[in-house]
Amino acid sequence: MINNEEFRKIAVSFPEVEELPHFEKKSFRIRKRIFATLNEKENRGCVKLSENDQYIFSKNESGAVYPVPNKWGLHGWTNIDLKRINKRLLKEIMKSAYAEVKN
Repeated sequence: MINNEEFRKIAVSFPEVEELPHFEKKSFRIRKRIFATLNEKENRGCVKLSENDQYIFSKNESGAVYPVPNKWGLHGWTNIDLKRINKRLLKEIMKSAYAEVKN
């Protein structure tokens, strides 16, 4: 299980990341582009992945990682249930999201 503060610490650990509000969530941006958001009330993160990375990470047997269930999910936006994910996997997912948006 990951708490909101751990998610935040991982997100801001990458170079040039800014933390800014995004509606009722926190967003984490590189060069003004969002690569992750944090919904603190629901203990859920959301990241922007490539379609391939989304597919691979969603195959995790814990069920903690899944596409956003609307058109945003078709564009790589992926939910993360922080109550069900381990730190190692979250770091890998965040690294992929950061790289996807940075390029």
